[in-house]
Amino acid sequence: MNQMQKNAHLVFGIFGNVTALFLFLAPMITFWRIIKTKSTEQFSGIPYVMTLLNCLLSAWYGLPFVSKNNLLVSTINGTGAGIEVIYVLIFIVYAPKKEKTKILGLFAFVLTFFAAVALISLLALHGNTRKLFCGFATAVFSIIMYGSPLSIMVNNGFGSFLGALQLILYFIYRKNKGKGKGENEIKSTSAVSVELGLPDKPNTNGAQNSHV
Repeated sequence: MNQMQKNAHLVFGIFGNVTALFLFLAPMITFWRIIKTKSTEQFSGIPYVMTLLNCLLSAWYGLPFVSKNNLLVSTINGTGAGIEVIYVLIFIVYAPKKEKTKILGLFAFVLTFFAAVALISLLALHGNTRKLFCGFATAVFSIIMYGSPLSIMVNNGFGSFLGALQLILYFIYRKNKGKGKGENEIKSTSAVSVELGLPDKPNTNGAQNSHV
């Protein structure tokens, strides 16, 4: 890599870091609202915990003994990890008890998982294998991080699906509302008549025959 390529790499790296920093700071509006209202309202804390894990893994991946020439990756993701820790702690303080317990458990899982990845890569793996292992873990949890905001709509989405299904069934069968009832009544009357030894239909000619 010549000097020009190195300079271009540095410029684009710095630009990417600045952009990423703005992304990390974007939720400040949400958390300022949480602090003012002293409530997490309908916000989910899962995306922030998963972003923390992604930042920790990315920062670890960028360290020189894992992958070379990726120090900018470590700096921005280390900064992002610090910001996300603040977000998670604020969320835990103002969340309802049930949500607080869930986020605390997920937070503990994130720290435990990161510690496991770091220790395995540091003590059991070397060279390119270490780089591939950390890179794979980072990629997987990056996907999970971007998908985590969907967690807030999964239950509501499932309920909407069931509600739509009920409406469809209503419109299909609403015109047949009274048909089955009459048929069932006729069948029930016939069954009772047979059981009592009575004719299925009333004898309308009986009165006439008695006068003949």
